[in-house]
Amino acid sequence: MTEAVIRKKPGMASVKDMPLLQDGPPPGGFPPIRYARRIPNSGPSATAIFLAALGAFCYGMYQVGKGNKIRRAIKEEKYAARRAILPMLQAEEDERFVKEWKKYLEEEARIMKDVPGWKVGESVYNSGRWMPPATGELRPDVW
Repeated sequence: MTEAVIRKKPGMASVKDMPLLQDGPPPGGFPPIRYARRIPNSGPSATAIFLAALGAFCYGMYQVGKGNKIRRAIKEEKYAARRAILPMLQAEEDERFVKEWKKYLEEEARIMKDVPGWKVGESVYNSGRWMPPATGELRPDVW
């Protein structure tokens, strides 16, 4: 709005002659300003969250226990199967060992035939105990 419209007179006038026009609050005042901390009370409580976490933990431990029982049963079954076939495997290994031992003694007799007083198959150690070869092979250099 122009000054002339406000004064209802043409031309300029002093600012002092103009009516006082000042901004103010709306009628009834401004609404109150929210400055307090008001957190909405939505969501589960701390007790409910704790109980839910405890329940999940207990269920997980129950599942771990069930898995351990199943794993233990499978392991026991595997060990039982191994114990059942062990005599047959040992017999096969003994048979293989005897064949290799005979070949070894024949080779020893052939190599040591010119040595006087050499007894084929006699141990060079004086322990009095027989020990099978530790490697499982009698002559690893011949293979």
